[in-house]
Amino acid sequence: MPDRARSKNLGTLRQTWGFMRPYSLQLTFAGISLVVTALATLSIGAGLKYVIDQGLSADNQAMLDRGLLLMLAVIVIIAIGTYFRFYFVSWVGERVVADIRRAVFSQVLKLSPGFYEVTKTGEILSRLTSDTAVLQTVIGSSLSIALRNSLSLVGGIIMLLVTNAKLTGIVALVVPAVVVPIIWYGRRVRKLSRESQDRIADVGAYGEESLNAIRTVQAYTHEDIDRAKFTVEVENAFSVAIKRIFARGLLGGVVVLLVFSAIGIVLWTGGHGVIDGTISPGDLTAFIFYAMTVAVAVGTISEVLGDLQRAAGATERLVELLETEPEIRAPANPKPMPEPARGEVEFDNVTFHYPSRPDTAALDGFSLKVNAGEHVALVGPSGAGKSTVFQLLLRFYDPQTGAVRIDGVDLKDADPRAARACIGLVPQDPVIFSTNALENIRYGRPDASDDEVRAAAEAAQASEFISKLPEGMHTFLGEKGVRLSGGQKQRIIIARAILADPALLLLDEATSALDAENERLVQKAIEKLIGGRTTMVIAHRLATVVNADRIAVVDQGRLIDTGRHDQLLVSNPMYARLAKLQFNSNVGHDALVAAQ
Repeated sequence: MPDRARSKNLGTLRQTWGFMRPYSLQLTFAGISLVVTALATLSIGAGLKYVIDQGLSADNQAMLDRGLLLMLAVIVIIAIGTYFRFYFVSWVGERVVADIRRAVFSQVLKLSPGFYEVTKTGEILSRLTSDTAVLQTVIGSSLSIALRNSLSLVGGIIMLLVTNAKLTGIVALVVPAVVVPIIWYGRRVRKLSRESQDRIADVGAYGEESLNAIRTVQAYTHEDIDRAKFTVEVENAFSVAIKRIFARGLLGGVVVLLVFSAIGIVLWTGGHGVIDGTISPGDLTAFIFYAMTVAVAVGTISEVLGDLQRAAGATERLVELLETEPEIRAPANPKPMPEPARGEVEFDNVTFHYPSRPDTAALDGFSLKVNAGEHVALVGPSGAGKSTVFQLLLRFYDPQTGAVRIDGVDLKDADPRAARACIGLVPQDPVIFSTNALENIRYGRPDASDDEVRAAAEAAQASEFISKLPEGMHTFLGEKGVRLSGGQKQRIIIARAILADPALLLLDEATSALDAENERLVQKAIEKLIGGRTTMVIAHRLATVVNADRIAVVDQGRLIDTGRHDQLLVSNPMYARLAKLQFNSNVGHDALVAAQ
């Protein structure tokens, strides 16, 4: 993880307790196993003292055998305790991270599009994957290691004092000389490890971008350039990896040198004590064991501290996301939407600014009423505010002033999900999910039967091409529908909307990017979809909306005029100019009708 994911405030980790609390029983078992294992490990030193002093030094074979059997029993206890500690801690780590991922994903699904205007999707995915992976490492491993070594450190220091106070004083002088260089150089190793991860991430990011755009790469014969740039990223990652390997190897060598030098000093001092008779051989052996235990515990805790800091940083980022309040949410007592829905729409003096453009009004005093069953088209230049009308109807945003109503209910007073359930959307850029045709259409109504899905596909003029796919309805359509043409994607989307059977249909000019044949097929599907329901169309091509009940002309966020096509050609200069530009003719209505 990058440095920005680190935090010195380890108290932040307490915020994960809410996710761990349901698994208190498993944590209790893990804690018992941890304590038993630590105490059993510390008892080995006393066992060594007993075996050496009562067995070896006293030439007492029976005592030696008994001591070794006791030590074997202790080792069995340590092995069993280690298994249960590892199992329960790892289980809790995996379970908690699964719960956190589920909670984070559930939260981001609730956040309105306004949040995504100012937040990168990659940043959210990083929190959902990388940050939770850091927590999994800490909860499922590092935290247990830190606790175990903390117990070993405290217990080892106590046993050092009990075993020999004089040698403990020597260790107190020697240990810092061993630990400080390890901690100091260990930071450089961790820094290089993080840098290595970053460079590997760069390799993956560049490779993913190129592969996702492989058609563009090959169309512009960009392979050699991309290959060279990818090679640079790979070599950068290799260079940092070599530095990391050198640093870790050097650290390992320094640790061995310092630790065994320290052991040599203790052995030399203790050995003289054994010769002088002031220390028993068993005491010296036990003391060295406890000194090693303390040294290993200190070194391990210093290593784990870096993991804990990264986990604290990851927790801060996850909690920040989990505590983000969605701007669009249901009121405490939402007003129910009328049933059955009629699809009546009203914009009442609406003014709206996007969060990313607070100084520019996307809609300014906009008022428009669409009656149930009416077919209304929105036309106007790019940036006029047409798409914003759809955004507010779907309640992706709330207007700063004015009201948006569906069937007489102010959307601010309704549950957004209930309001959206009345609406069907056919966007200009079709969204196809990485699954088969059946599930892509069923997305419009998840409880629909296979026969209902097939009927929707038939109505959308999609059955013919779907039947020619290798596995028909069950054919995987590729990532983002890469195996389909533009017209085929649009017909899948229309089938989805037909299946949903909404009272209010929003069409964002579904044929503007299609060839003549596909446009004809899609237009047939749209005609079936429009029948009997309120329809609002964003029209980029006037030829597609000349038969609308009304055409609303929008410019700079304001409603300029409404009327039928032939009326607007006469009464509205902007509409007449748009018609002239599109058809390069002054004959007006006749030219438009002929163009259909």
